[in-house]
Amino acid sequence: MRFIQKFLIAVSLGFVAITAGAASPADPVNGVHYRTLAQPQPTESGKKVEVTEFFWYGCPHCNSLEHGLTEWVKKQGDNIVFKRVPIKFRDSFIPQQRLYYTLEEMGKVDELHGKVFQAIHGGRQSLDTDEAILAFIEKQGVDKQKFLNMYRSFGVGTKVNRATQLQQAYAVDGVPMIAIDGRYITAPSIVGASMGRQPEKVLEDATFQVMSALVAKAAKEKKK
Repeated sequence: MRFIQKFLIAVSLGFVAITAGAASPADPVNGVHYRTLAQPQPTESGKKVEVTEFFWYGCPHCNSLEHGLTEWVKKQGDNIVFKRVPIKFRDSFIPQQRLYYTLEEMGKVDELHGKVFQAIHGGRQSLDTDEAILAFIEKQGVDKQKFLNMYRSFGVGTKVNRATQLQQAYAVDGVPMIAIDGRYITAPSIVGASMGRQPEKVLEDATFQVMSALVAKAAKEKKK
């Protein structure tokens, strides 16, 4: 009996491995290329598909994904509403959360978001304290006092608290992670689990394929 049980388990695992190996990111499989949230989360995008990136400025994989993600978002055009959520795995992440939301409130994300990544990963600046962030901001020609007022504002604090709530609701255990319309999550790490050892660029491109397929899937579901 034990032999039969072990045989059936081995066959089952082998079938899963074959299925995962044969599956294409362009036609993603639930549990292989993406996961479906047990509890769907509300979105604010109306008839459009909401796409949310959970990220951390200090994450090298988020930095690597940034350029390709920006290009992918541009290609989606009006099909999606794109949002970013800076996460907090420990309290030392809070200054960078405030940094992102301050840039957002001041309308400077497009101008400076990429420069923050470059300063940290190319320029070896930590930017993990208020003082370091203010010094960086001054070098970018931003009015220091206006930035500081917004950085310390109730509105930015509220967004930081909301980010923590979203991180918990989506059970974010690593970054970068992408949520599609409050129902599906994917990431290079999730996609890569079925692809074996591959260069990071290959995993990122595969992730964009999964994201495109999930956006199309979510758009169809919205029309039902």
